[in-house]
Amino acid sequence: MALRKIALLLKPDKEIDHQGNHVIVKTLSTFRNYILEFDVGVEFEEDLRIVDGRKCQTIVTWEEEQLVCVQKGEVPNRGWRHWLEGEKLYLEGKQERKTKALGRVERRNRGASWAPGYKSDACP
Repeated sequence: MALRKIALLLKPDKEIDHQGNHVIVKTLSTFRNYILEFDVGVEFEEDLRIVDGRKCQTIVTWEEEQLVCVQKGEVPNRGWRHWLEGEKLYLEGKQERKTKALGRVERRNRGASWAPGYKSDACP
């Protein structure tokens, strides 16, 4: 319970570096850092033991201008979406057919283009 309370107070920074189909997503906070590195459209084993103690098969794809993750494992229908609107980066999580907004935060884009046709220089 204490760990959940700490997690709710965190305001992590998110860095997304996109070079071709290779993407690195860094979630950085004073409590814990998590780095996810993948090639878009290629399934891989994601080690989430640092986050919630599990491993799963993950695939991340583009759906229009949204980065969409589907995780296959012990929890069905789990995943997330990232997208930009103006200078805000949105994250929506999905688990067991329930969708929950994880938060909307202002972030600075630190990579190349976010999606085909979407230029990262739209953010300062």
